[in-house]
Amino acid sequence: MKFIPDATQGPSITGYGPDWVEVNGEKHHSSIIVSSQGICRPWVCTRFEDLTDAHFQELAALAPELVLFGSGDKIRFPHPQWVSPLYSARIGVETMDTQAACRTYNFLSGEGRKVVAALLI
Repeated sequence: MKFIPDATQGPSITGYGPDWVEVNGEKHHSSIIVSSQGICRPWVCTRFEDLTDAHFQELAALAPELVLFGSGDKIRFPHPQWVSPLYSARIGVETMDTQAACRTYNFLSGEGRKVVAALLI
């Protein structure tokens, strides 16, 4: 599916497929972090089973209002211990499949929200 990006300051997710996400026209075939504050970088985690609390501490360090966790092709909720650094910092967390996280990221980013999408590919 292709998107028409909103006028935002940060990167826009411009498309996605079963094994990729496109950010500002560049395809990524591995997990990534995308932030409305201008970040687009690899997220060093290839599978849900490889996640640890350190992955979520990395997201908390970005200090967003909200983290959208795209858990892959189906919804899988992170262990409560993993997301505790986010909750401790009063950062919201929403879990959804990666494609839904892509759509939601663009919407919230377009509203000017300080949002991070952590996307498992």
